[in-house]
Amino acid sequence: MSFMTSSNGQEDAGSATSTVVALVQMTGQTSKAANVGKAIERIAQAADAGANVVCLQELFAGQYPCQSEDHTRFDEAEPIPGATSEVLAAAARRHEVVIVGSLFERRTAGVYHNTAVVLDADGSLAGVYRKMHIPDDPLYYEKFYFTPGDLGFESFATRFARVGVLVCWDQWFPEAARLTALSGAEILFYPTAIGWHQSEKEEYGKEQYEAWQLIQRSHAVANGLFVAAPNRVGMEGTVEFWGGSFVAAPFGPLIARASHDQEELLLVDCDLGRIEETRRHWPFLRDRRIDFYGGLTRRVLDDPSR
Repeated sequence: MSFMTSSNGQEDAGSATSTVVALVQMTGQTSKAANVGKAIERIAQAADAGANVVCLQELFAGQYPCQSEDHTRFDEAEPIPGATSEVLAAAARRHEVVIVGSLFERRTAGVYHNTAVVLDADGSLAGVYRKMHIPDDPLYYEKFYFTPGDLGFESFATRFARVGVLVCWDQWFPEAARLTALSGAEILFYPTAIGWHQSEKEEYGKEQYEAWQLIQRSHAVANGLFVAAPNRVGMEGTVEFWGGSFVAAPFGPLIARASHDQEELLLVDCDLGRIEETRRHWPFLRDRRIDFYGGLTRRVLDDPSR
């Protein structure tokens, strides 16, 4: 496991507006206990290195379950609060860091969600986000497992920053990023599990990764906030998760990026004062024409008279 630190080039760590973000990029093992134990170890390492907010990858506690439609995988789900969220809460409290953790939630019999919890630095539950956009692609059969979220797009006040969370497939939808930004998010986290099909990697792999990074950096540009995306890494079944976790600053510059083939702990110093500075010079939120955006609530604009 390698360790990478980076500054945004604006403020020194420890400044009034400085928040140090840590992204944990891990491989997934078959043992839930091993995965959770490794995540807790990485959280401790991040805290020792000065992290304020630590974000884990999508569904970090197990191997990615959606490569097949298997009813037995529902046994991996748990309630929130539950055993894994309580372990994360204890780590947040012990190390005085905010933790964003992505979990397979059992809400009730037959209703499961792909859910992220935000735990404040005292271990309290600051917020819950349920993944809104659910994909159904070869080896990503999430519609079989997950009910679409019903909590909307929010951000959550924590000791170190106002945190917004979306999950993986949500990252392709600018509406989700916009609404989360409008709720006050300063840092938008995207816990992710995305990778290459081996039959496609040689021809399309570079293009796919670049599109994934580009769409998320565009959210930083359009909304003037920090975007942080931790991804899984390594082979699971027939998918090679491509890692490449990164943090982008307001207006989109890439501050730091992890490798495609190693476990890494990515630490980035984020100057939250940069949000105000960026939005003053690029006032996209000010100039929105909200009086003419009603069409966004329709699937398509298919009325020729319009």
